[in-house]
Amino acid sequence: MTARKPPAATRPSRKPALAKIGRPESAPGSTSDLAPSTPLSAGTQAPDFKLPSTPDQSVALSDFRGQPVILAFYPADWSPVCGDQLALYNEVLSEFQRHGAELVGISVDGPWSHVAFAEHRHLHFPLLADFEPKGAVARRYGVYSGGHGHSGRALFVIDGKGMIHWSHLSPIGVNPGADGILAALESLSSAASDLEHRPGTTAIDADSARPATVATPRAPRSSRPATTPRERLS
Repeated sequence: MTARKPPAATRPSRKPALAKIGRPESAPGSTSDLAPSTPLSAGTQAPDFKLPSTPDQSVALSDFRGQPVILAFYPADWSPVCGDQLALYNEVLSEFQRHGAELVGISVDGPWSHVAFAEHRHLHFPLLADFEPKGAVARRYGVYSGGHGHSGRALFVIDGKGMIHWSHLSPIGVNPGADGILAALESLSSAASDLEHRPGTTAIDADSARPATVATPRAPRSSRPATTPRERLS
């Protein structure tokens, strides 16, 4: 008599896992992750801040109250476009000062890097370290690029009462030049001059004057791509 073989063990069937249906996540480094948010616009109160200018000294925005201030946010010391941009501003510094304006550069580099970079490029204006917490001031002004870990290339002209008169966000690889800054300072000076000549206007009123609508200055003549850096200073 032939013995029967026991029935083969039945393996439990494996159903394929259902794919999760949902909104795809943004890949690291995507455009939404890298791009700065919208910079603060004209007519907005400029957030005050205090940042190191050297390892043992600090500068606050409120230190310049009563005069125009130019904030130049830039990605990093030692990069070709940033070096070219700041060297240009160094050359036209007297034009800014003709309008009574002070220039301040801001990046996420540390103060020691700023000191070495400023000495190398012979810069005659302060560079502030938005280093710790990293990019905190750039975030408040809406120009921090989180995916890249540095600020965008942004400009702000602030009047003597601490109000933003003009702002501009440039593509990261393009030097925005100085034309936009000078046009904004001209409009600020013109508005103050007009107000000074009105009967009953005080000096404080004239200092805080600004047009209700600030026209966007024409495209700067000195803008060019990052692939053609120009050494303006030795």
